[in-house]
Parts: sequence; structure tokens; C-alpha cells
Amino acid sequence: MWHVFNEYGGYCYCDHCADGFRNWLQERYTTLETLNKVWNTGFWGHTFYDWEEIVPPNALSEEWGVDNTNFQGISLDYRRFMSNSLLDCYKLEYNAIKKHTPDLPVTTNLMGLYKELDYFKWAKHLDVVSWDNYPSLNTPISLTAMTHDLMRGLKQGQPFMLMEQTPSQQNWQPYNSLKRPGVMKLWSYQAVAHGGDTVLFFQLRRSVGACEKYHGAVIEHVGHEHTRVFRECAELGSELQKLSDSLLDTRIKARVAIVFDWENRWAIELSSGPTVALKYVDEVHKYYDALFKQNIQADLIGTDTDLSDYDIVIAPVLYMVKKGYAKRVEDFVRSGGTFLTTFFSGIVNENDIVSLGGYPGELREVLGIWAEEIDALFPDQSNQIVLTETWGALSGEYQCGLLCDLIHSEGAEIKAVYGSDFYQGMPALTVNKFGAGQAWYVATSPEPSFLQGFLANLCKEKGITAPIPPVPGVEISQRTNENETYLFILNHNDQPVNVVLGSLKGTDLIVGQPVTNTVTLSAKGVLILSIS
Repeated sequence: MWHVFNEYGGYCYCDHCADGFRNWLQERYTTLETLNKVWNTGFWGHTFYDWEEIVPPNALSEEWGVDNTNFQGISLDYRRFMSNSLLDCYKLEYNAIKKHTPDLPVTTNLMGLYKELDYFKWAKHLDVVSWDNYPSLNTPISLTAMTHDLMRGLKQGQPFMLMEQTPSQQNWQPYNSLKRPGVMKLWSYQAVAHGGDTVLFFQLRRSVGACEKYHGAVIEHVGHEHTRVFRECAELGSELQKLSDSLLDTRIKARVAIVFDWENRWAIELSSGPTVALKYVDEVHKYYDALFKQNIQADLIGTDTDLSDYDIVIAPVLYMVKKGYAKRVEDFVRSGGTFLTTFFSGIVNENDIVSLGGYPGELREVLGIWAEEIDALFPDQSNQIVLTETWGALSGEYQCGLLCDLIHSEGAEIKAVYGSDFYQGMPALTVNKFGAGQAWYVATSPEPSFLQGFLANLCKEKGITAPIPPVPGVEISQRTNENETYLFILNHNDQPVNVVLGSLKGTDLIVGQPVTNTVTLSAKGVLILSIS
């Protein structure tokens, strides 16, 4: 296959891009009258009377620092334009190659949660998704897992390539720790467990100079194979070769989906208020992590993804509701699905213009609530979520913070209320029956134990169960085909652990031995259980 360029990224503000931006805006909005309306340019006298008056938003015009802007409309559209502009560059190379080798697949390496490019739009023009995985020693395991799942979700479940990872250490992070023995193999299998069909390294041989001379490589500066790193890479390669026939035609079948939207992310973090502490990825990860800790798999999906394949769809901080998406949510819930969203949702449309008539805007009917106000808490402040009654794994009260929506029920059942401040007793958690399904609203950002209990209850109601009981520090994932299930059990702990398999039994795919009852995994150990 062909790999073009490397890690596209970086916004440009040159005269060529300024001209391109104006042309892009004319194609998008046709008239200045329309542009002025969707950008609300009457505010602070921003009205444009000629296309040439429009310049890229930067420190010379509207923006300063990171995600600080006086003019959200132009800043949001410039991010769309730059993502599309870089994509056009990739497509030029893609099309040129396809003229000569039409049957060879083409890709370029993405960067996971990289903020500047809308990878759901890019994925439509990649024959296969590939990405570069460079976690730090202290990166949460579940965040790396979530990013793998996001890369798999870009093409709706198709396998991805782990294009780059270091066999030993990075050179560009503040603290470039070595991967301890077993970690390189463990993290490689984590990619496979979440849908990767290809494991590669950057780089083969260390450079003798320049900025990446200390970036890890399969062949170190010493120049021979008698190193720990080379032996581990060779061992992994030998194992993957044996596993290929079994794993390459398998897929991940998740019944829970989490919505991830780059444009929504841009709009939230360009917003002037209500808090600088709101980070989109962090809030998405909180919900993913709550499932991860209970061995429940999830797909990461875009706003264009079909919802009918899922029982539960979670859309944390769905601030931007694009045209037609509220109806899709209503259809999903009406047909029996469970939809969950959170505080600061349903606020604006795709142009970052507030949907008038009360928050959460177009989601108000399906959620059965009205959010009157939004309180921003300082980092040292908190409130409480107080359950109105014991519900499955939840009882009593839990801490919450960041933002608190002050909501009123408009038909929704109140499951929990706030415990303090002037809005004590107002709803903090609601559920609305809508058709054959239900729509949940979490009005604040809860502590992890609440989310674990809450999502455990929702999954139980839908009959979604974990293959094996959770063990702290142990990750599981399943890949399946028509005849076989492969259960990946990954021990991220620094010590051996016992994992209870219950009624599951099968064959250790790596060593070929039968496994039943309880298995002991070594520190950083991997078990792939083949279950007929």
C-alpha cells in the first residue's frame, strides 16, 4: 500500500490561505448577508460589507493564545476550512497515486485525538485508517484504549493500522521514559485488541543526528540485534505471524456507542464561558472510563454514524446540535434506544448560534427538561448528587462539580437532586420516556463512582454484560467472527494477577494451551483466549 506525507497538521495564515478562506466562505454561504447572519456579526460591529474585509482569525485580528477568540463564528469556520484545506492537499496526492496504482490502498498517519483536523471527514478519503500511538508512562490506560476505539470508529468498525509506536522511548515528550520490559508487547496487543490489524514501529534504525536521534528504534545506535528492544520486537513479530490467520477477519461488536465530534469540540473550547475548565476530551473519557473499568466495550462514533446498531448511545456535552441530529436522536429513542447526554448540551446549532426557546434547544422534547441556568463551579468547589431512591448499584450521594445545570422537569422523571447551594433539591439526573425508549440527562459532572454505578445500571437494563468480572488494572476486549470469539486479557499491573474466567473456557492462542476456571497473568502479561 501507499503511505503519503506524515502527520498532516498545523494551521496556516498566509495570503494564499486568506484567499482560500474567502473562496471557501463564498461557496458555503453564497452571500455576505447569509454570512453576517450565521456569524451574528452585528455584535461588536463586525458586519462585513465586502469579502475582502475578511481575514483569518489570529493574533492580528480576533484570536490570542490557545482557543481564545472574540468572534466564535469566524474562528470555528477557520478550523473547518483549515481541516478541509489540508485534506485537499492529501487528496491531491491520493488521486495522483491512484492514476498509476488504482488497486493499491492509500493512507496517511493520523494522530489520535489531535485537535486541529476533523478525522471523521478525513477517514472518508483513506482506504484504511492508520495512526500514531505515543502515550506517556502516566497516560491513563483507558485513554489510549478510547483513542484506539476512536480510530476504529472513523470508518465504522473497519480495522485500523498502528502506523507508528516507539519500541522503547520517545524523544519529544518532557520526560521520555523507557518502555519497561513487556510494555511494548502489551501496548501492541492493546491496539490489536481494539481493532488493529497492523502493528508497525517508528523507527527501524536510530538516526545519527538531528532532532530524532534519541527516538527509540528497533535497531539501536550499537547497530546489532543483541539488545533487549530488538529481542522483544522479534518475539512480538513471531507471535503476530502465528495469530494472523485467526484474528485478521474478526471484528468488534459493541452495543454501546459514545459520540465524538471534532466540530463540537472546537465550538466548546472556543466558547467564552461558562468555564475554562471544561475540556471535551476529558468529559468523553469520563464516560468511556466508567465502561472500561467494568469490561464493557464501546464504539466511538461520529454524528453521521447510524445509531440503530446500538442499544445505548452516550453523547457527553453535546453543545452543538447539527441540522437533523435531534430528529435522529428522537427516532433512535422512539424505537427503543437509550440515549444519554449531559450538562451544556443542546445549546447551539452548527454555526455556534444559540437555539432560542430554552436549553437544551432541539433536545428539549426528547429529554423532557428545561435548563434555566448554568452554574460554573471553581476548582475547589463541589456539589452533591443525591439519589431520590436506591437504584441498582447507586444509592446515597456523590460529589459533582465543574458545571451544574439548573433544570426543571417537563415530563422527565427525577432520579437525583442537588444536595447544596441555592438550587438544593433541583433535579441533577432525569430520565424521560419517549416512545419505546428513554432519554437521560446528567446535569453536572459527577465523580467516577457515580458514573460506574449509573452506566452499570443502564447496561444491566439492556442486558449488556461483561465477559468476565473486572480486575483492577486488567483490560479486556473481544474480537469475533462467525465461528469464534477471541477474548483479549491484558494485565497492565506491575505484578501478577488472578483472573476468574467463570464458565468461559478455551485455548490460549499464543501458546496453544487450554485454559479454564482461573488464569494467572504475569506482570504486563497478555492472554488471548480462543472461545468456540
